[in-house]
Amino acid sequence: MSRIHPLAIIDPAARLADDVEVGPWTLIGPDVEIGAGTVIGSHVVVKGPTTIGRGNRIFQFASVGEDCQDKKYKGEPTRLIIGDNNVIREGCTLHRGTVQDQGVTRIGSNNLLMAYVHIAHDCVVGDNIIMANNATIAGHVHVGDGAILGGYTTVHQFCHIGAWSMSAANSAVFKDIPAFVMVGGNPASAHGMNFEGMRRRGYSQELITALRRAYKVVYRQGKTLQDALQELEEEATQFPEVALYRDSILASTRGITR
Repeated sequence: MSRIHPLAIIDPAARLADDVEVGPWTLIGPDVEIGAGTVIGSHVVVKGPTTIGRGNRIFQFASVGEDCQDKKYKGEPTRLIIGDNNVIREGCTLHRGTVQDQGVTRIGSNNLLMAYVHIAHDCVVGDNIIMANNATIAGHVHVGDGAILGGYTTVHQFCHIGAWSMSAANSAVFKDIPAFVMVGGNPASAHGMNFEGMRRRGYSQELITALRRAYKVVYRQGKTLQDALQELEEEATQFPEVALYRDSILASTRGITR
Protein backbone atom coordinates (compact mmCIF):
# COMPACT_ATOMS: atom_id res chain seq x y z
CA MET A 1 0.00 0.00 0.00
CA SER A 2 1.30 3.45 -0.92
CA ARG A 3 2.41 5.67 1.94
CA ILE A 4 1.53 8.75 -0.13
CA HIS A 5 -1.99 10.02 0.51
CA PRO A 6 -3.93 10.38 -2.77
CA LEU A 7 -4.69 14.02 -1.92
CA ALA A 8 -1.01 14.92 -1.62
CA ILE A 9 0.50 16.86 -4.55
CA ILE A 10 4.03 15.73 -5.39
CA ASP A 11 5.98 17.00 -8.36
CA PRO A 12 7.24 14.16 -10.58
CA ALA A 13 10.76 15.56 -10.29
CA ALA A 14 10.80 15.19 -6.48
CA ARG A 15 12.84 12.23 -5.19
CA LEU A 16 11.30 10.39 -2.25
CA ALA A 17 12.57 7.17 -0.66
CA ASP A 18 10.15 4.27 -1.01
CA ASP A 19 8.96 4.35 2.61
CA VAL A 20 8.42 8.12 2.98
CA GLU A 21 4.94 8.94 4.31
CA VAL A 22 3.09 12.01 3.07
CA GLY A 23 -0.26 13.21 4.40
CA PRO A 24 -3.20 14.78 2.54
CA TRP A 25 -3.06 18.30 1.08
CA THR A 26 0.73 18.40 1.38
CA LEU A 27 2.61 19.98 -1.53
CA ILE A 28 6.12 18.81 -2.47
CA GLY A 29 7.81 20.64 -5.32
CA PRO A 30 10.63 19.73 -7.74
CA ASP A 31 14.26 19.71 -6.58
CA VAL A 32 13.22 18.08 -3.31
CA GLU A 33 14.92 14.94 -2.00
CA ILE A 34 13.54 13.14 1.08
CA GLY A 35 15.32 10.25 2.81
CA ALA A 36 14.04 6.94 4.11
CA GLY A 37 11.72 6.79 7.11
CA THR A 38 10.70 10.44 7.01
CA VAL A 39 7.04 11.16 7.83
CA ILE A 40 5.39 14.34 6.57
CA GLY A 41 1.97 15.27 7.90
CA SER A 42 -0.90 17.03 6.19
CA HIS A 43 -0.91 20.60 4.85
CA VAL A 44 2.92 20.83 4.66
CA VAL A 45 4.68 22.75 1.88
CA VAL A 46 8.16 21.59 0.87
CA LYS A 47 9.87 23.68 -1.82
CA GLY A 48 13.26 23.07 -3.36
CA PRO A 49 16.08 22.91 -3.81
CA THR A 50 15.78 21.10 -0.47
CA THR A 51 17.34 17.92 0.88
CA ILE A 52 15.75 16.22 3.89
CA GLY A 53 17.54 13.27 5.48
CA ARG A 54 16.32 10.07 7.09
CA GLY A 55 13.85 9.52 9.91
CA ASN A 56 12.51 13.05 10.18
CA ARG A 57 8.98 13.90 11.37
CA ILE A 58 7.38 17.04 9.96
CA PHE A 59 4.04 18.08 11.39
CA GLN A 60 1.13 19.91 9.75
CA PHE A 61 1.34 23.43 8.36
CA ALA A 62 5.14 23.56 8.33
CA SER A 63 6.76 25.51 5.48
CA VAL A 64 10.06 23.92 4.51
CA GLY A 65 12.48 25.32 1.91
CA GLU A 66 10.53 28.43 0.98
CA ASP A 67 12.11 31.55 -0.55
CA CYS A 68 13.75 33.65 2.15
CA GLN A 69 12.47 37.00 3.40
CA ASP A 70 15.66 38.90 2.50
CA LYS A 71 14.95 41.76 0.08
CA LYS A 72 18.26 41.01 -1.68
CA TYR A 73 16.92 37.60 -2.73
CA LYS A 74 16.13 37.59 -6.47
CA GLY A 75 15.04 34.00 -7.00
CA GLU A 76 18.49 32.37 -7.13
CA PRO A 77 18.49 28.54 -6.73
CA THR A 78 19.69 28.41 -3.12
CA ARG A 79 19.29 25.37 -0.86
CA LEU A 80 18.01 24.04 2.43
CA ILE A 81 19.74 20.94 3.81
CA ILE A 82 18.23 19.06 6.78
CA GLY A 83 19.89 16.09 8.48
CA ASP A 84 18.37 13.03 10.15
CA ASN A 85 15.92 12.30 12.97
CA ASN A 86 14.64 15.84 13.45
CA VAL A 87 11.20 16.65 14.83
CA ILE A 88 9.71 19.72 13.12
CA ARG A 89 6.45 20.68 14.78
CA GLU A 90 3.39 22.59 13.61
CA GLY A 91 3.82 25.84 11.71
CA CYS A 92 7.63 25.92 11.56
CA THR A 93 9.14 28.03 8.78
CA LEU A 94 12.56 27.00 7.46
CA HIS A 95 13.96 29.13 4.63
CA ARG A 96 16.64 28.56 2.02
CA GLY A 97 19.86 30.57 1.81
CA THR A 98 21.06 33.55 -0.21
CA VAL A 99 23.92 33.93 -2.67
CA GLN A 100 25.29 36.75 -0.50
CA ASP A 101 26.33 34.03 2.00
CA GLN A 102 26.99 30.38 1.16
CA GLY A 103 23.68 29.91 -0.63
CA VAL A 104 22.47 27.30 1.83
CA THR A 105 20.66 27.00 5.15
CA ARG A 106 21.83 23.94 7.11
CA ILE A 107 20.02 22.12 9.91
CA GLY A 108 21.76 19.15 11.52
CA SER A 109 20.34 16.01 13.13
CA ASN A 110 18.39 15.00 16.23
CA ASN A 111 16.91 18.46 16.76
CA LEU A 112 13.53 19.35 18.24
CA LEU A 113 11.95 22.41 16.65
CA MET A 114 8.73 23.10 18.54
CA ALA A 115 5.67 24.82 17.11
CA TYR A 116 6.13 28.01 15.07
CA VAL A 117 9.92 28.05 15.19
CA HIS A 118 11.49 30.20 12.47
CA ILE A 119 14.93 29.51 10.98
CA ALA A 120 15.88 32.21 8.50
CA HIS A 121 18.14 32.22 5.46
CA ASP A 122 21.77 31.12 5.69
CA CYS A 123 21.52 29.86 9.27
CA VAL A 124 23.72 26.97 10.38
CA VAL A 125 22.06 24.87 13.08
CA GLY A 126 23.97 21.99 14.67
CA ASP A 127 22.81 18.75 16.28
CA ASN A 128 20.79 17.91 19.41
CA ILE A 129 19.31 21.41 19.65
CA ILE A 130 15.96 22.34 21.20
CA MET A 131 14.14 25.45 20.01
CA ALA A 132 10.96 25.93 22.04
CA ASN A 133 7.72 27.38 20.71
CA ASN A 134 8.05 30.57 18.64
CA ALA A 135 11.85 30.78 19.00
CA THR A 136 13.16 32.76 16.03
CA ILE A 137 16.64 33.10 14.59
CA ALA A 138 17.33 35.75 11.96
CA GLY A 139 19.54 35.37 8.90
CA HIS A 140 23.13 34.10 9.09
CA VAL A 141 22.82 32.92 12.73
CA HIS A 142 24.94 29.92 13.80
CA VAL A 143 23.69 27.67 16.60
CA GLY A 144 26.12 25.22 18.21
CA ASP A 145 25.37 21.63 19.17
CA GLY A 146 23.14 21.03 22.16
CA ALA A 147 21.96 24.63 22.54
CA ILE A 148 18.50 25.29 23.99
CA LEU A 149 16.51 28.38 22.97
CA GLY A 150 13.54 29.05 25.23
CA GLY A 151 10.10 29.95 23.93
CA TYR A 152 9.83 33.30 22.15
CA THR A 153 13.61 33.77 22.12
CA THR A 154 14.62 36.09 19.28
CA VAL A 155 18.17 36.13 17.92
CA HIS A 156 19.58 39.02 15.88
CA GLN A 157 21.13 38.31 12.49
CA PHE A 158 24.77 37.15 12.37
CA CYS A 159 24.83 36.13 16.06
CA HIS A 160 26.57 32.91 17.12
CA ILE A 161 24.93 30.78 19.80
CA GLY A 162 27.56 28.63 21.51
CA ALA A 163 27.31 24.87 21.98
CA TRP A 164 25.34 23.75 25.06
CA SER A 165 24.27 27.31 25.84
CA MET A 166 20.74 28.14 26.94
CA SER A 167 18.36 31.09 26.70
CA ALA A 168 15.39 31.75 28.96
CA ALA A 169 11.93 32.32 27.52
CA ASN A 170 11.36 35.74 25.93
CA SER A 171 15.09 36.45 25.60
CA ALA A 172 16.20 39.01 23.02
CA VAL A 173 19.72 38.09 21.91
CA PHE A 174 21.76 40.80 20.19
CA LYS A 175 25.29 39.52 20.82
CA ASP A 176 27.06 36.16 20.70
CA ILE A 177 26.47 33.65 23.50
CA PRO A 178 29.59 31.72 24.52
CA ALA A 179 29.43 27.94 24.86
CA PHE A 180 27.68 26.64 28.02
CA VAL A 181 26.46 30.11 29.10
CA MET A 182 22.85 30.75 30.17
CA VAL A 183 21.24 34.07 29.22
CA GLY A 184 17.92 35.77 29.74
CA GLY A 185 16.16 39.11 29.44
CA ASN A 186 15.67 41.88 26.88
CA PRO A 187 18.39 42.58 26.01
CA ALA A 188 19.75 39.21 27.10
CA SER A 189 22.43 39.14 29.79
CA ALA A 190 24.51 36.25 31.14
CA HIS A 191 23.32 34.35 34.22
CA GLY A 192 25.93 31.65 34.77
CA MET A 193 26.27 28.24 33.16
CA ASN A 194 23.89 25.29 33.00
CA PHE A 195 25.73 23.20 35.58
CA GLU A 196 22.73 20.97 36.28
CA GLY A 197 22.61 20.10 32.60
CA MET A 198 26.31 19.23 32.76
CA ARG A 199 25.67 16.79 35.60
CA ARG A 200 22.88 15.17 33.62
CA ARG A 201 25.27 14.74 30.68
CA GLY A 202 27.73 12.98 33.00
CA TYR A 203 30.36 15.70 33.30
CA SER A 204 32.82 15.01 36.13
CA GLN A 205 32.91 17.29 39.15
CA GLU A 206 36.46 18.26 38.17
CA LEU A 207 35.28 19.41 34.76
CA ILE A 208 32.29 21.30 36.19
CA THR A 209 34.61 23.06 38.65
CA ALA A 210 36.92 24.04 35.78
CA LEU A 211 34.02 25.46 33.76
CA ARG A 212 32.69 27.30 36.81
CA ARG A 213 36.08 28.93 37.29
CA ALA A 214 36.31 29.74 33.58
CA TYR A 215 32.98 31.55 33.75
CA LYS A 216 34.07 33.57 36.79
CA VAL A 217 37.36 34.55 35.14
CA VAL A 218 35.50 36.10 32.20
CA TYR A 219 32.39 37.44 33.92
CA ARG A 220 33.09 38.04 37.60
CA GLN A 221 36.66 39.21 38.17
CA GLY A 222 36.69 42.55 36.36
CA LYS A 223 39.42 41.52 33.93
CA THR A 224 39.70 42.70 30.37
CA LEU A 225 38.56 40.04 27.96
CA GLN A 226 42.08 39.65 26.61
CA ASP A 227 43.51 39.07 30.08
CA ALA A 228 40.72 36.67 31.02
CA LEU A 229 41.20 34.52 27.93
CA GLN A 230 44.95 34.44 28.46
CA GLU A 231 44.37 33.20 32.01
CA LEU A 232 42.28 30.34 30.64
CA GLU A 233 44.98 29.05 28.30
CA GLU A 234 46.35 26.40 30.68
CA GLU A 235 42.99 24.90 31.62
CA ALA A 236 41.94 25.00 27.98
CA THR A 237 44.77 22.56 27.25
CA GLN A 238 43.56 20.24 30.04
CA PHE A 239 39.81 20.31 29.33
CA PRO A 240 38.37 20.36 25.78
CA GLU A 241 35.16 21.88 27.15
CA VAL A 242 37.06 24.86 28.59
CA ALA A 243 38.78 25.19 25.21
CA LEU A 244 35.34 25.18 23.54
CA TYR A 245 34.17 27.95 25.87
CA ARG A 246 37.31 29.99 25.32
CA ASP A 247 37.31 29.48 21.55
CA SER A 248 33.65 30.53 21.27
CA ILE A 249 34.61 33.86 22.86
CA LEU A 250 37.71 34.27 20.70
CA ALA A 251 35.63 33.66 17.56
CA SER A 252 33.03 36.30 18.43
CA THR A 253 32.75 39.18 16.00
CA ARG A 254 29.70 40.87 17.55
CA GLY A 255 30.90 40.83 21.15
CA ILE A 256 29.60 38.43 23.77
CA THR A 257 26.46 38.65 25.86
CA ARG A 258 27.45 40.07 29.25
